[in-house]
Amino acid sequence: MRSWLEVSLGRIRENFGAVRNAVGDAADVMAVVKADAYGHGALQVARVLEDAGAGWLAVSNVEEGVTLRLAGVKARILVMADFLPEGRAALKEFGLTPVIHSLADVAAVEVPYHLKIDSGMGRLGTRATPEKIAEVVAAGGARLEGLMTHFASSANFESRQTEEQIAVFDSVLQGLRAAGHDPRYIHSASSNSVAYQRRAAWGNLVRPGHAIYGYISVARGAGRPKLVVRPALSWKATVLAMNDVEAGARIGYGGIYTAERPMRIAVLAAGYADGIPHRLGNRGQVIVGPGILAPIVGAVSMDLTTIDATACPQLKVGDSVMLLGEQGSVSINAQQMARVAGTISYSVLCGINPRVKRVYVD
Repeated sequence: MRSWLEVSLGRIRENFGAVRNAVGDAADVMAVVKADAYGHGALQVARVLEDAGAGWLAVSNVEEGVTLRLAGVKARILVMADFLPEGRAALKEFGLTPVIHSLADVAAVEVPYHLKIDSGMGRLGTRATPEKIAEVVAAGGARLEGLMTHFASSANFESRQTEEQIAVFDSVLQGLRAAGHDPRYIHSASSNSVAYQRRAAWGNLVRPGHAIYGYISVARGAGRPKLVVRPALSWKATVLAMNDVEAGARIGYGGIYTAERPMRIAVLAAGYADGIPHRLGNRGQVIVGPGILAPIVGAVSMDLTTIDATACPQLKVGDSVMLLGEQGSVSINAQQMARVAGTISYSVLCGINPRVKRVYVD
């Protein structure tokens, strides 16, 4: 294989269990498997999570939910960002639960739904008053099963934005209850609010995504997270060629790297079309052996990446190197790669192309 992921389903299961232990009896856990489970493979991950006791899964759109249903997934599935007309019939046919973002759509809902409140993120959700929401909900034919919101700055404890959003959300909830509407599910917490024990955000349902796959964002103004999880995937690429170059040789597009000494260059069978961030050229590193890091030299190409393998004389064509993972005393995770590339770990994980084969291990 040119390039492949090794996804540990055992770690997915462990991470889900860690989240459940962190919230205890205070809330149920809805595991987020949108965007192909953050690149890990939605179907395989959903099956493991369902077997581990997940009663709810969350996806982005109707198509993602239908794919899981057709594969036999029985857990409740929340469709968080899709109530387009062409997909509405499938919600009922496949037993999917939509999130409604606009009061104008409430009249069109034919299945139990969750209503999203824009509590201050300025994205999806209604900003109507509790009185107006109660009026529209009462006139609609379907049952309001859940009330939810989403935080813009949940990992920033130096900002008051999350507390302000909680206050707005709570005022809407209390207004609805006063009008006789009491949604079964109340949820606003993603991984950060669970990891840093922001209990006021939990409601009775939490929506971890990043943590399920082994990552927790570093928070500003907070101590260490109370949740311990481990990355569930490693990413490897095969060495296609080994080249000995002289000092002064230019490497890659634009000749952006010039060898300062005689070097041994390895050409890897993966590039930005596979998901390696282009900005890792002359910046990133890979693991070439236990405890050995090798720098990326030259530009990351569409299908190839070149590294300085001088410090690893035993490396040969056909061997594999590790782009993400751990070997011996060194490791590279998606957060570390993201920092070097000037992006976020979510983008790194979701950006791994489907042409990179997923191999599942326990």
